[in-house]
Amino acid sequence: MIDIGATFITFFAVVDPIGTVPVFIAVTSQFDERAKRKIALLATIAAAIILLFFVVAGEVILRAMSIPLSAFQIAGGVVLFLFALTMIFGESKPVSELRLAQDQHETAIFPIAVPSIASPGAMLAAVLLTENDQFSIAEQSQTFIVLLAVLALTYVLMLLSSLIERILGRSGPIVISRIMGLILASVAMTSLLSGIESYFGIA
Repeated sequence: MIDIGATFITFFAVVDPIGTVPVFIAVTSQFDERAKRKIALLATIAAAIILLFFVVAGEVILRAMSIPLSAFQIAGGVVLFLFALTMIFGESKPVSELRLAQDQHETAIFPIAVPSIASPGAMLAAVLLTENDQFSIAEQSQTFIVLLAVLALTYVLMLLSSLIERILGRSGPIVISRIMGLILASVAMTSLLSGIESYFGIA
């Protein structure tokens, strides 16, 4: 049985549903409400498919390349930690991705599904939290269900984006994104230390 609470918090931090809201608002500003609902659904489904691919095939690809999972844990922990630092000290997720929204002809896939929802951090977390050697098929299924719950929450928040914008204002999602960055930094260090312990056989 997985720790559902910890898993949910981890995925909530890397997906950052609230940080997706301003990106969604910017991308869909020229669409009517019906089109916005369709875009939100398509983006959520696309993100779920992408992350499911990493859950199912991520570790298989690593094994095919003869990369030990402990090395991926260490590398993933470092990358997640750097990603968390950018959330804390650099541009927050909403700010950086809003630039993409302003510079590109967006679709539901880009930049909403990728990289806003299925971020690099989410892809790494999907692999790290479903290790074949550490988790059974049932536990991996539970983890993916928790991930789907986070994606469902993201979908609901996109549907309520106008209301959320009025409540939180422009700075609210940025503040929350920085808090999520701090949580993600802790998750990253846990992965890094676990990988070092496994790689060097530290009891």
